[in-house]
Amino acid sequence: MPQAQPPQQQNDSPQAAAARVRARVRIPLAFPDGYRVEAEVSTFHGLADGAEHLALTLGTVPEGATPLVRLHSECLTGDVFGSARCDCGPQLREAVERIATAGGHLLYLRQEGRGIGLYNKLDAYALQDSGLDTYDANTALGLPEDGRDYTAAAQMLGALGVGRVELLSNNPDKAAQLAALGVTVERRVPTGVHVSESNVRYLRAKAERTGHEIELSRLVG
Repeated sequence: MPQAQPPQQQNDSPQAAAARVRARVRIPLAFPDGYRVEAEVSTFHGLADGAEHLALTLGTVPEGATPLVRLHSECLTGDVFGSARCDCGPQLREAVERIATAGGHLLYLRQEGRGIGLYNKLDAYALQDSGLDTYDANTALGLPEDGRDYTAAAQMLGALGVGRVELLSNNPDKAAQLAALGVTVERRVPTGVHVSESNVRYLRAKAERTGHEIELSRLVG
């Protein structure tokens, strides 16, 4: 197996420096199940990690309400090719509709494989096939269990004028990082449990190893 390459250097500052919106464009979205919605897509200057992250603004936030926000880490295999080894594709589809209904933003973050990159993620898959769980496979490659840093996400929210969010996520680390970066998380809203025979070990590991809000009773196998 090729030697794993380390993830990008993370920004260690507890404060997110200011970023600004680079451009905005409206894009009609169409999903394979027929759901359609229009998003305003924003790009940014000045993000801490230099990556090309996107913000999709969906729906309309009612006056006085807090926007619903999801931090969605890129997953080429799940989001694009429909891989059933994870729940990323179904979570993305669910998040778009829920945010469009409530009003808010989906931040599409270029942090493939929990921050380790696409090739390393596929190397980790090979180790999972030999019996390791998703976290032990990463560490066996000499990589972090979860290398994601949400400094850029906090910067994006700041550039969009968002200081308070309802966070659509099962992951307590996302809420903790945003709070440490100065974003007020009024509450964390869990996503659905998108379980299949192919991803049940992956979901169970997330619940048991890193405290994801996933009902283990929903998981079979």
